[in-house]
Amino acid sequence: MAKLRHSRFDCSPGCSVEAAIGLIDGKWKSVILFHLMSGKLRFSEIRRHIPDVTQRMLTNQLRELEEDGLIDRKVYAQVPPKVEYSLSPLGRSMEAILLALKSWGDENIGLYGKPKILAPADQDAA
Repeated sequence: MAKLRHSRFDCSPGCSVEAAIGLIDGKWKSVILFHLMSGKLRFSEIRRHIPDVTQRMLTNQLRELEEDGLIDRKVYAQVPPKVEYSLSPLGRSMEAILLALKSWGDENIGLYGKPKILAPADQDAA
């Protein structure tokens, strides 16, 4: 009989790990949340931080994060329209998780290679 791996952890369908991962599951969601940890950002600022994301994909990911209560969207009544995104209290509660993911990635990125796009500071050093 095969030994059960991680049998001391209960993660049957619907468990809290599955629910938490489901909130940030998306190609850009965790990256968006990570950048919003620095404070309020406008759509164009987020797009500059994540150059590979399309406008449509970023719009969809932001909408889902807002619907799930992880970010707040503030629309200013002015012309031209101004919209700012920020972490909600629920999103802020994920900071430790996001920082842990970054730390793990920093330590283990050599196993999988460098990301395709280097940050501007890294490009200068390369």
